[in-house]
Amino acid sequence: MRPSFGAKPTRDGVSFRLWAPGARRVDLLLERRHAMQRRQDGWYVADIAGLPVGSTYRFRIDDEIDVPDPASAFQPEDVFGPSEVIDHDAFDWRARDWRGRPWEETVLIETHVGTFTNDGTYRAMIDKLDHLVSTGITALELMPLADFAGRRGWGYDGVLWYAPDSAYGRPDELKTLIDEAHLRGLMVFLDVVYNHFGPEGNYLGRYAPSFFTDAHTPWGSTIDYRVPQVRAFAVENALSWLTDYRFDGLRLDAANHIMAIPGEQSMLHDLSVAAGELAKATGRHIHLVLENGDNRASVLDSAQEPPNGKYRAQWNDDYHHVWHVMLTGEHAGYYGDYQTPRMDLARALASGFVYQGEISEFWGKKPRGEPSGELPPATFVNFLQNHDQIGNRPLGDRLEHLVPPRQIEAALAVTLLAPMVPMLFQGEEWGSKAPFPFFCDFQGGLAEAVREGRKREYAWAYDVYGDDVPDPLDPATPQSAVLDWTGRSPEQDARLALVRELLALRRKEIMSRLKGARFGNAEAEDNGLLTAHWRMGDGTTLGLIANLSDKDITHPNDIAGTPIWGDVAGGRLPPWSVVWHIGG
Repeated sequence: MRPSFGAKPTRDGVSFRLWAPGARRVDLLLERRHAMQRRQDGWYVADIAGLPVGSTYRFRIDDEIDVPDPASAFQPEDVFGPSEVIDHDAFDWRARDWRGRPWEETVLIETHVGTFTNDGTYRAMIDKLDHLVSTGITALELMPLADFAGRRGWGYDGVLWYAPDSAYGRPDELKTLIDEAHLRGLMVFLDVVYNHFGPEGNYLGRYAPSFFTDAHTPWGSTIDYRVPQVRAFAVENALSWLTDYRFDGLRLDAANHIMAIPGEQSMLHDLSVAAGELAKATGRHIHLVLENGDNRASVLDSAQEPPNGKYRAQWNDDYHHVWHVMLTGEHAGYYGDYQTPRMDLARALASGFVYQGEISEFWGKKPRGEPSGELPPATFVNFLQNHDQIGNRPLGDRLEHLVPPRQIEAALAVTLLAPMVPMLFQGEEWGSKAPFPFFCDFQGGLAEAVREGRKREYAWAYDVYGDDVPDPLDPATPQSAVLDWTGRSPEQDARLALVRELLALRRKEIMSRLKGARFGNAEAEDNGLLTAHWRMGDGTTLGLIANLSDKDITHPNDIAGTPIWGDVAGGRLPPWSVVWHIGG
């Protein structure tokens, strides 16, 4: 299907389409100006014969402003420069038979291209793929790539959704990374942002004001998905990442801030249906994951194959929060909603979300969430760290700076073997201490506004840490986050060996049993004892016994099943020890 938006190479040249209902006139700027024809519903079109792939172009609106293509496939000179015509069909894929992997085999690692390696490029990531495979990772997740202003950023301020940011390389280099991952059996996921556009380099409001409503998200104007063309822009973008680049899945950022339309199917539903149709047509496994602070269980179903309106899984912030409170003792902000972390952890292990309709103080003293215990456990992506939970701290410090190693290792032993889908953050597999502070590369007044906003938000941190709080605009800030692949300590080598051992055990004992698994029960006692069990898809029972305290706990030796990790020696559970077992 020919996409509605952007520049498409044809047999004779290139076809251009721009939706600009607020413009009186649009010209296509190549070596000379070409007046575009206005069609129904605000579309402007132009077909240019003989124009080669690689040509650059802009649109001139009402003889007043020159803008890039909002569906630009590439911006070689950043968001303010011209767009480049890209022929996605010309790439020579090597992993032609790749169809993906079942969701139950997923072990994610979240990464930021710019800080994953010293070079900070797609090509440099290829050299690290074998490390991920040998560790037991099965899915590489990239933080957002949609072109954003400047050379440095997290990616959540993207303004040209179809264009992978030129700071990391060209489109073919991104495709090569994905192709090389597939050749090694690795899935590749992409984080996408459909709840807002970034603050710099977005011109849609000038020539397509109906793209937005008068409401606002925390990051910008609300996108109006009641408008068919706006909805199509997002759905076609998702399909572009899944087809042109062959990503295996998408993670949708802050879906609770994507406009819902009372009485109508949401854009999220339409996106899922479109991805499911692609999966059926190609025989591929395609996985869609949400970040959704509303904890809406009703939009989730990991067993729906292919997607047909629902989402495979959700990042489970509740799971992270209870571990963070238990391990660090911090209670500020949203951590204040988790006053009984061991009991809350038991609830997360037994039924997914902690908040399933209970009143949340942090969320405005309102009910939050829906019952989730009937969903398959693999509906939940569980993690101890991610870009948000590290990067939104004033210093961008990881758990390794805050918590003794044995406590982190106990948390990993629970997270990596539980029947939910586990996720690590780059370098976590060896206990990296590289911070991941917030950073961006805005200019002028916007840069100062961001800097001052951070100082207001973290005023207490500036009082405590002073100049140690990193400046998000300083080039040294992202440089501090770059992983050191050469200087692992013996302790970090030991951590990597532990993670590899746990993930090898997951591959051997857990993955094949996940399809059809159901939640069971979990209990936490005041002395730190945690027990849990799940009914697995093959009829066996997976059980967990853990001592999440600093003191020994006595426990009966009568484990129901065969231990696969850890041991209850003489009925004694040492501090921060974990035992897993499987029985009939």
